[in-house]
Amino acid sequence: MIQIRPGEERGHNKLAWLDSHFTFSFDQYYDPEHVQFRSLRVLNEDVVAPGGGFPMHPHREMEILTWVLEGSLEHRDSTGGSGVIRPGELQHMTAGRGVTHSEFNHSQKEPVHLLQIWITPDQRGLKPGYEQLSFPDGDLRNKFSLVAGPEAPVTVHQDANLYIARLDKGKEANHQLNGERHAWVQIARGAVKLNGIELKAGDGAAISKESEVSVVAQEPSEVLLFDMA
Repeated sequence: MIQIRPGEERGHNKLAWLDSHFTFSFDQYYDPEHVQFRSLRVLNEDVVAPGGGFPMHPHREMEILTWVLEGSLEHRDSTGGSGVIRPGELQHMTAGRGVTHSEFNHSQKEPVHLLQIWITPDQRGLKPGYEQLSFPDGDLRNKFSLVAGPEAPVTVHQDANLYIARLDKGKEANHQLNGERHAWVQIARGAVKLNGIELKAGDGAAISKESEVSVVAQEPSEVLLFDMA
């Protein structure tokens, strides 16, 4: 069973410095039909204007991942973590018992385009933590590569694995779904056929009771796949 979440039907909010699309209910956007999928609670696509950003603000009891598509994002948090996230770098923050952080566009000239991902943790009261890891393009090219999860390069405290693929036109990436597991596929860039269904950038799909996920790029594309209990 595959249920499509068209990109144009997502929630949308536009400020002078921020243009956001919300796959699931977030902030002042609420859709009872799209609150979350399994442990995937937030999947926001943000474009931050040059010099713009989120000032210090708090989070609790959430696993937060940031994946930059274009530009660079500067991060600071109360655990002492800091850095600049660029395309190919995945940032993870365990909010746990409580953390504050800020995120700003590192450039005064170019916007930054990113995906902000929240996953509910498998336990409460975790010690706040921060990590950031770079994934070479070759590791992601034309296949689904595991980047985050309980036993992945970037550790997530939940039975949820994130795979990312950068596909050349005409190339195919496949992922086996075992047992009673579920998947969410998000098209970050490009256009693909997902198990024969045409999807474009911004579209997502909830997948259950399927044994395999097959993605064929109709043009150069970037795809995120969440494999979850």
